[in-house]
Amino acid sequence: MKQLIYFILSIVISIPTMAQKKNLTFEHLVPGGKQYTRLSPQFKAPKLLNFYGNDYIYLLNDTVYKVFPNKNFEKKVWFTTESLNQIVKKYGIPQLKQIPSFSIQNTAKGLVVRISYKNYIFDFSPDNKKISNLYTFNHEDENTDYNPQKECYAFTQGNGLYLLTQNGKRICIAKDSDKNISYGSNYIYRNEFGQKKGTFWSPQGNALAFYRMDESNVAEYPIVNISTNIIAQSHPIKYPMVGQKSHTTSIGIYRPETNKTIYLKTGAPEERYLTNLTWSPDEKEIYLQELNRQQDTCQLIAYSSETGERLRILFTETHAKYTEPEFPLTFIPGKSDQFLLLSRRDGYRHIYLYNTSGKLIRQLTQGSWEVTNIYIPDNKKNTVYIGSTESSPLETNFYAVNITNGKRTPLTTEHGVHKIIADTSGRYIIDQYSNHNTPLIQQFIDTKSGKKHKIFSAEDPYKNYNYPQIETGTIKANDDSTNLYFRMVKPLNFDPNHKYPVIVYVYGGPHAQMIKNSWKWDVRGFDIYMAQKGYIVFTLDNRGSANRGLEFESITHRQLGKIESEDQITGIEFLKKQPFVDTDRIGVHGWSFGGFMTTYLLTHYPQIFKTGVAGGPVIDWSFYEIMYGERYMGTPQNNPEGYKNSNLNNFSKNLKGRLLLIHGDEDPVVVWQNSLSFLKSCIKNRTYPDYFVYPGHVHNVIGPDRVHLHEIIARYFDDHLK
Repeated sequence: MKQLIYFILSIVISIPTMAQKKNLTFEHLVPGGKQYTRLSPQFKAPKLLNFYGNDYIYLLNDTVYKVFPNKNFEKKVWFTTESLNQIVKKYGIPQLKQIPSFSIQNTAKGLVVRISYKNYIFDFSPDNKKISNLYTFNHEDENTDYNPQKECYAFTQGNGLYLLTQNGKRICIAKDSDKNISYGSNYIYRNEFGQKKGTFWSPQGNALAFYRMDESNVAEYPIVNISTNIIAQSHPIKYPMVGQKSHTTSIGIYRPETNKTIYLKTGAPEERYLTNLTWSPDEKEIYLQELNRQQDTCQLIAYSSETGERLRILFTETHAKYTEPEFPLTFIPGKSDQFLLLSRRDGYRHIYLYNTSGKLIRQLTQGSWEVTNIYIPDNKKNTVYIGSTESSPLETNFYAVNITNGKRTPLTTEHGVHKIIADTSGRYIIDQYSNHNTPLIQQFIDTKSGKKHKIFSAEDPYKNYNYPQIETGTIKANDDSTNLYFRMVKPLNFDPNHKYPVIVYVYGGPHAQMIKNSWKWDVRGFDIYMAQKGYIVFTLDNRGSANRGLEFESITHRQLGKIESEDQITGIEFLKKQPFVDTDRIGVHGWSFGGFMTTYLLTHYPQIFKTGVAGGPVIDWSFYEIMYGERYMGTPQNNPEGYKNSNLNNFSKNLKGRLLLIHGDEDPVVVWQNSLSFLKSCIKNRTYPDYFVYPGHVHNVIGPDRVHLHEIIARYFDDHLK
């Protein structure tokens, strides 16, 4: 990484016009606010951009347009809300108020628009104005998974897994009378290890792999719903806390043709993680990346999909701290015996080419940067498209990588954070990106010629509003070598001779990055609002956060809070050197891991922080779930010192400043026990935090109540820091 110490001035407000502009409120700046979507750069942008063959389509207002790049980007109206309603009426589907979200699917009958509306899913052909494959679901049906070859759906209802055929027949694949056992759940391993679904159709649609999850040994955690008519009701959840029993899983293979199921013979131990299930192209094998509970050893194992027998271990990957598989294998079209694997074995996430015998053919990418995602265009042979942080840890650009020699060709070139969609040929892409001074650009790119056609360019949605100055830069960590990125939002009408209070906004944990070269440096609405009120808002991505490699992230292993807080204090030392910072008025705010960090800083550095607001805070990591908690902390049994040092109840006696804790009373992620235990500890030690509960809310306060949440936080800082 380049050694830099710099400031980048990204926004300059014209002083003569300041008085003519309006201030922003939380209704503008916070999701759930009445004006929030109108001030998003995406508000006027084409929606649902996607390819339809080599043409592309998009939704704008109530109209879907089809664009023909090979005809000088001529466009036509494809369908509207009104025209779609005329068609759905014939099929007994309720009238639509607007065009719902849809996807483009390649089925046995060709390309279709797949629409999900209320309890219906159907395929729509705008060119011939017909609907096909109409499926009607019940209100309780969830986790629908389509099989395009056989034109049927797998879905879950309660703890059961079912099949819905094209003629409306519902077939039970698996169900258990024991409520602790479920099939096809999308919540396997609490969505860690890249797990986002619980069912997997085979490439030709002849079989369905699914997870069977047994939570019998997992303790129930009480959640109480007070929003009932008379008496509050308990609806406990299964919550596997660190060091305790976890749920166990097995993999079933169901074949609709025979209506029979076999299970993979994964064997002992039961408490391990069977992750990133991948079918072989010929449907004969299933590959699992199996992780031991300690999460320091991962094996790639092949099983027979027909007998369930274990066939071979392709390789074993170990690390002194942890391994974390997050991506399934990607098989190479036309080479069913070769696949691509993403791994951090050299310290950064890169691509490795293997054959199905387990032989490493070559490492395709390498360097001090991370591959963020990977996919192979349908008809693009010998090429894989990757997103990477090669240009900067703050950016994501895309490259075409030659699988034979590893040569990279840039697909996107502008600085910023990019997302792309490729057509089936792989020649054309739609690129959507932003950077610190570019709200949003959508463009069509011919990767062969390099020619670009702009689809949409957003105007600055804040041009009529007062907007503060934002600076970014780097400072050295206390190891004197690692650069840490920061963002500083300065008050309106900033006067360098004035002393301002500071709010440090912190997250600090793995899998998150607060500072990116996206629109306005990825700044939060809260930061903008507080800067309007005369605060400096400062954010630092400390060691332990994302997209900087395994060593940068894993330095916090088994000692959460220690290194992260040292880096945050390094940020405070930088602030103290600025003549415009009031060192007697420094506050801190964060949510979830950031709530933990906020409370950690208030109790470990009480001489520095005057005020803090901790939302949904982890207080004692022994109250957290197994998959995430044990990866970063081990267990209370094998790391008692680490758990003791990170348990903030042991430091509540040090609290001197004003601290507001906020929690949703139905939080299933950071359970309520965390902040309540801190209150109990503070009472014992005669320290005095403040407390606010959001009834009926889970880990995040969403909807209109989110505006209220930010008003509470702002008031607290006004009362105790300003």
